[in-house]
Amino acid sequence: MTWSIPIGTVGGTVIRIHVTFLLLLLWIAWAHYAQGGAQAALQGVVFVVLVFTCVMLHEFGHVYAARRYGIRTPDITLLPIGGVARLANIPERPSEELVIAIAGPLVNVVIAALLYLILGGLPSFAGTELQNPGVDLLARLASVNLFLFLFNLIPAFPMDGGRVLRALLGYRLGFARATQIAASVGQGVAFLLGLLGLFGNPLLLFIALFVYLGAAAEAHAVQMRQVARGMLVGDAMITEFERLSPNSRVEDAVQELIRTTQHEFPVVDGAGRLRGVLTRDAMIHALQERGADTPVLDIMTRDIPLVQPRQSLDEALRLLQEKGLPAVGVADAEGRFVGFITLENIGEIMMVNSARPQPSRPRANPWTQN
Repeated sequence: MTWSIPIGTVGGTVIRIHVTFLLLLLWIAWAHYAQGGAQAALQGVVFVVLVFTCVMLHEFGHVYAARRYGIRTPDITLLPIGGVARLANIPERPSEELVIAIAGPLVNVVIAALLYLILGGLPSFAGTELQNPGVDLLARLASVNLFLFLFNLIPAFPMDGGRVLRALLGYRLGFARATQIAASVGQGVAFLLGLLGLFGNPLLLFIALFVYLGAAAEAHAVQMRQVARGMLVGDAMITEFERLSPNSRVEDAVQELIRTTQHEFPVVDGAGRLRGVLTRDAMIHALQERGADTPVLDIMTRDIPLVQPRQSLDEALRLLQEKGLPAVGVADAEGRFVGFITLENIGEIMMVNSARPQPSRPRANPWTQN
């Protein structure tokens, strides 16, 4: 996810913090300082660390539930509205997604219950005033966990409630149709939150934007997976393109950029092996910062994985999304570079397929039904 900062890795899962999450934490700390001075600011810092820990535990609830079904979680991204644990693949059955989705909010319920036991009962309503330094720290933290539980169950992507809704719909409608409905519900929720935000609550406008974009992104990602699952790499790869040699300079790449419509340029050696991919953004940045004579080997993206034409396009899409790559190379049986796949050209295939009638054909899980 863009605008996120990696802070560490736990059990093979990279932990990232979105910059807007940091802004929210700074706002909470400032609110404490404005109301109570240095002592309140110290309490605010402790509170922020505890909230951060609870959100992390929430996300690892998803991680360990997913591992029960053999599903890896490449990374976790913490957002102002919670967190997103990205699964390496789709659960095979709706019941599996339901368990994975509900595991995170249930962690918050357990944390809140333990805090209430320590406190000796439910706190007063003042416990919901998160910016009030006069409220007991544990009471406020318990209220935050209840809020995280309830808020994440709103039926809208990227919250867990959107995935719960998709899983429940998936029992009867199948994965693709369930996703379409859940995404539409999420965008409707975003519209209502935005409407409420217009009446004096800017935070709701901010949340509405995240919810709307999250619902749209989930629907688009699932559409791409559905397209990729039914095709081979050889049916979708780009075969007409300009390539660069390891001796090329940025100026050579600029000339190709102007002459063609390409955004990604494979760097291929004399033996036909892919050495890397030079993107348009890297090219322009190098032209500004390092000059036109910069070797493309210095600025290209290295370690581009290779797939073969007879492999499923779904595998190429998985590599693109998991690793955040500009392209995946395609090689023949001898390892010679013959083409490449990008998210853009998979998106173009998706648009073409949606514009033409499709013959009925057997579908692979998930989730069997259309």
